[in-house]
Amino acid sequence: MSPPSSDSGTGSGSEASGPVYQNKRMIRGPPGLIKKSSWTNPFDSKWLENWHKVLTETVSDNERRIKEMKKGVEDAKQKVKEGHDLVDKKVDKSLLEDEISEDEAIGDEIDTFPPLTEEMMMAVDRALSGGPLMETLVDHFNIGITRKDVQTLKDLTWLNDEVINFYFNLLMDRSKKVAPSIHIFNTFFYPRLLKVGHQGLARWTRKVDLFSKDLIMIPIHLGMHWCLAVIDNRTSTITYYDSLLGDNHQCTAALRDYMVAEHLSKKKQPMDPASWKLVIEKDLPEQMNGCDCGVFACKYAEYISQDRPFDFAQSDMPYFRRRMIWEIINKTLL
Repeated sequence: MSPPSSDSGTGSGSEASGPVYQNKRMIRGPPGLIKKSSWTNPFDSKWLENWHKVLTETVSDNERRIKEMKKGVEDAKQKVKEGHDLVDKKVDKSLLEDEISEDEAIGDEIDTFPPLTEEMMMAVDRALSGGPLMETLVDHFNIGITRKDVQTLKDLTWLNDEVINFYFNLLMDRSKKVAPSIHIFNTFFYPRLLKVGHQGLARWTRKVDLFSKDLIMIPIHLGMHWCLAVIDNRTSTITYYDSLLGDNHQCTAALRDYMVAEHLSKKKQPMDPASWKLVIEKDLPEQMNGCDCGVFACKYAEYISQDRPFDFAQSDMPYFRRRMIWEIINKTLL
C-alpha cells in the first residue's frame, strides 16, 4: 500500500550534487558538505487527512476480513464436530447391534472373576468349619467330598486327589452344553500309563471315542507337585503345563504313544507318531510359592476348556480357592 502523493514534493537535488534528503534536521548536499537547516514538513494537512482515511479504511477492511475468517473457522469446527457426533452415533449403534447379535448367538460374555457374594462367602465358611471333618458335603460323579477334602482348598494348602478329580469332572460336565467338547482322565491315569502302558488302560475308554473329543485333559501328579497335560485333537498337539515352568518330555511322549496305540486299537488303522506336535508350554502364569500348584493346574484346565487366554496370576489364588469351594459344594462352575 503506497501513501497518497504530495504536491510539495520531497526536495530532490541534481545528480551532479548528489541526493538531497531531510533527516534529523540535517541536509546532505555535495559530497563532503553537511550543513544545518531548519526542518520543514513536506506533508500538508490535506495529505495527512487523506492518508489517515486510507489507513482507517484499511484497518476496518482487515478487521472485517478477520471476523469473516474467524466465523468460517467456527463454522468449519461445528461441521467437523457434527460429523464426529454422527460417526460416534453410528459406531455406538453398530457396536450395540453387534453385542446384541453376539449375545443372541453365544450368550453373555464370560466374566473371568465373578464376585463372591456375602451369602456365597458364608456358605464357603460353613463348608470349611461348620461340622465334623469326615462329614460328606457333596457326593457326585461317584466322588464323595468331605469337609477334610474341602479344607485342602484353604490358603497355603496342597490340593488332594478328590478335589482335583471332582473339579475336572465339573469341567467335563459343562462341556456337554458348550464347546469345545472335552474328556478328562483322573489323577490315577498317568502313573498307571507309565507303569502298564496302553494295554493296561484299554477298559478306560470302552465307552468313549477319544478322537471325537476336541480336548483330552489329564491332571499330572509328580508326588509333591501338580501339573496338567492337554491333548488337542483339533491341532494334533500335546501340551504340558507346569506352573513352575518345569520340563517333562517323558509325559508328552508317553501320551503321544498312548494316542497312537489307541488309534490302532479303536480305528484299526496305524497313526504316524510324527503327526503329533509335543509342546512344553512356557508362556503361562507362574506359581510363586510351594503350595498353589494344584489350583494353577485346575485353572489352566478351566481356561483351556473354554479356549480362553490366561489372564490370572499368583495374586488371584486366594480368590480361586474360595470360588472353587463354592463351585464344588454347589456342583456347578461360575
